[in-house]
Amino acid sequence: MDSMRSEAKQLALANAQQESMVRAVAEQLGYSLPADSIDPDLIQRDIAANMRRSVEACLEVGRGLRVLKEACPHGQFLPRLETLGLEPRVAQKFMATAVKFANASSTPLLLAAGNQTKLFEMLVLDDEQIEELELTGQTGELKLDDIATMSVKELRAALREERAEKEAAEQLLADKNGQLDELRKKNRRIKTVPPDEVLGELLKETTSLGHAAAAQIEGHLRQGFVAIADHHEQQGGDSTAFMAGIAAMLQDTLNRLRGEFGLPDSPTDAGWSPDESGTEG
Repeated sequence: MDSMRSEAKQLALANAQQESMVRAVAEQLGYSLPADSIDPDLIQRDIAANMRRSVEACLEVGRGLRVLKEACPHGQFLPRLETLGLEPRVAQKFMATAVKFANASSTPLLLAAGNQTKLFEMLVLDDEQIEELELTGQTGELKLDDIATMSVKELRAALREERAEKEAAEQLLADKNGQLDELRKKNRRIKTVPPDEVLGELLKETTSLGHAAAAQIEGHLRQGFVAIADHHEQQGGDSTAFMAGIAAMLQDTLNRLRGEFGLPDSPTDAGWSPDESGTEG
């Protein structure tokens, strides 16, 4: 009898813990338990009912599936998916959608998506992008109004492009941060160099920066000018004023540098010769 009482007590404790976990998940997702019960049969019937409703109920299906998974003993969730006629991969999309859009005010976003297939496609968006769509109606080049009129194929392509642009921006930021880290390392290294060697290091590094800037102008910027000129040669027109403006901007930058540091127009006036590049003249 003592053994039976102990087992019954342990079972009651396990059931209480299970119920607490199920209710916590339901509350977190904003899912209303059917009849305020954690009975898997009732939850399953509620999911089936939502699946027969409009496609905008797919979030509720996802919430229900997530709670059902928590309510089912180990090994019983997949058989219930089979009963519902849901493949595990599709069920995972429903649940991921519920989690992804759990904090969204939903109405504008769901109306724009219009169907669960589009909503599934939008799983690639991160939380920040979803919040931007909800608050401003746009994230990057993607707008809610466009989402509403796009086909699934068009939305998939737009999302792929948006993701690529975001990844490129993140990579650019990472590269810049890496360059800053490298510069900090160089600065720390320079601080350990004896004073009589510091100037040589600074001259060499500044020479490299000068060569890089010149290479950008001679290479990339010149190629841009060439492409513009070729276009006008084939199609007509004239962008001389535009290119002159770019050249003037660069010249103005150089003039400000000359003025800031009191530099003469010709380096030879300061006693510099080409052979002394990167060294103290």
